Amino acid sequence: MLNFTKFERINPEKRDVLQRLKDFNEVYQVFSKSRATEQADRCMQCGDPYCHTGCPLGNYIPAWLKQTATKNPELAFALSNETSPFPEILGRICPQDVLCEGACSLNTGHGAISIGAIETYISEDAFEKGMKPKFPTHKNDKRVAVIGSGPAGISAATFLLRKGFNVEMFEREDRAGGLLMYGIPGFKLDKTTVDRRINWLLEAGMKLHTKCEIGKDKAISELEEEFDGIFLGIGSTKSNSIKIDGSNASNVHFAIDFLTGLQKRNLGNKNVSYIDVADKKVVVIGGGDTAMDCVRTSVREGAASVKCLYRRDEANMPGSKKEVVNAKEEGVEFVFNVSPKSIKLENDLAVAVELLETSMSEDDSSGRQKVVINEGSEYLEDADIVILALGFSPEVPAFLKELNVETNSWGGIVIDSTFKTSNKKVYAGGDCQRGAHLAVTAAADGRDAARIMVKELL
Repeated sequence: MLNFTKFERINPEKRDVLQRLKDFNEVYQVFSKSRATEQADRCMQCGDPYCHTGCPLGNYIPAWLKQTATKNPELAFALSNETSPFPEILGRICPQDVLCEGACSLNTGHGAISIGAIETYISEDAFEKGMKPKFPTHKNDKRVAVIGSGPAGISAATFLLRKGFNVEMFEREDRAGGLLMYGIPGFKLDKTTVDRRINWLLEAGMKLHTKCEIGKDKAISELEEEFDGIFLGIGSTKSNSIKIDGSNASNVHFAIDFLTGLQKRNLGNKNVSYIDVADKKVVVIGGGDTAMDCVRTSVREGAASVKCLYRRDEANMPGSKKEVVNAKEEGVEFVFNVSPKSIKLENDLAVAVELLETSMSEDDSSGRQKVVINEGSEYLEDADIVILALGFSPEVPAFLKELNVETNSWGGIVIDSTFKTSNKKVYAGGDCQRGAHLAVTAAADGRDAARIMVKELL
């Protein structure tokens, strides 16, 4: 019970920097059995576990840590899958430092339990032993259409299939996975891991329709007629722009276009066009996880230099702290407290970003420090490629109007406390209703919406 005093917190090992810059393979290594057991045994088994409440999914973290420590892999695997649709994925990509690990009682001096790394180990160890997620063989007569195959859609499909529902998933891209497939680089999440989960859903009876855009390749009226319920997990995929001179230049790109093109290429699509940053001075504007994905991708693509520009200081960056550390290790330069004023052009191409220095002021109404522009502080940052990583907003596809699904002022789908939209047959969850957020919150939405659909449709 006091093993946290005997063993210090250990993070998973990272591949050598010079090696990992040569490819897009995952940076972090999966724990060995002995390491996972040791680290799990550091858990105090709190009576009121803050890690559990700090997890959007409410995962049974102390329970599966105990089973790992006592070497009961079957039960650890079952417990980790009970609440989560894909623990081996979230163990890799969740910002545990601000969620479960951030809430861990041992943070006060001994170092939080390595929850994410242990979560990944539990699944990967189970898979090596031949274990799989369990689904019933018997189906009921209820049919649900899931539009979108990202975290929310996969989660909803998983929990519907667990209750014997007939599920069909519709995805406009050529592969399922959404954000997990095309929005997160392979060095954080190997795509075979995503494919593995999708394949298990197919084995469980889910029908998958790729390259199927609702409203274009399939009429929404058909879905409304054919299915007992519809779940919308269409994400938040419209890139936020910046209203400054020069932002429309052809070598100024949105982050999602940069990441998606390269990921498709890495998956073997020989016909895809992608943004080539080799030997270029790359400037990324933004400070979240997507910005980190862009800068770390750029160094792997052989950019001459990579700079990340952020308008606040490092302490106020929204991205995961470990991603910033990884980026620095890989040669990314960070420029804090700068705000873009314009993008300078020559022959209609961006050649530099004009920046204004900023300072941090008192807190605003949200409790976050305000950004103050230092007038007269303009200077230029040379750039061959500018990538905008300024967040995402929900798209509002035309079929929402056909469904009489209400959206709010910023395009988010309006839902009630039961994830139901203004169309009582249609439910929604994830980024399309809450705005761009985390994969784990989208997974929680998909799960909770599915549970309600089960109650209401059966």
